Amino acid sequence: MTEGPDRSPPRLDSAAVPRLRPHVRLQYSDARKQWIIQAPERVLMPDDIAVAVLKRCDGVASIAIIARALAEEYEAPPDVVEADVRDMLQDLADKGVIADART
Repeated sequence: MTEGPDRSPPRLDSAAVPRLRPHVRLQYSDARKQWIIQAPERVLMPDDIAVAVLKRCDGVASIAIIARALAEEYEAPPDVVEADVRDMLQDLADKGVIADART
């Protein structure tokens, strides 16, 4: 399935390899004293957990690998973390912030 003007992005699964789209940046804003996602005509302010996920969206690691690392770091159930990570990244994919590097 391809993305188009009237189509939503494909659903992300555990094997998806998330990356920020080329026109999107995750950066620390000194003026705001927080991390921001900067995209054309929009700025999003992710919370600390979202930042931890987004820093791992390098176009190499799959959602499963990202979730496993976060589950270990935060001593949380891996299946719960993976579902939460997948849901968050799907929301960002729907907003045009994240893409699957496999496609």
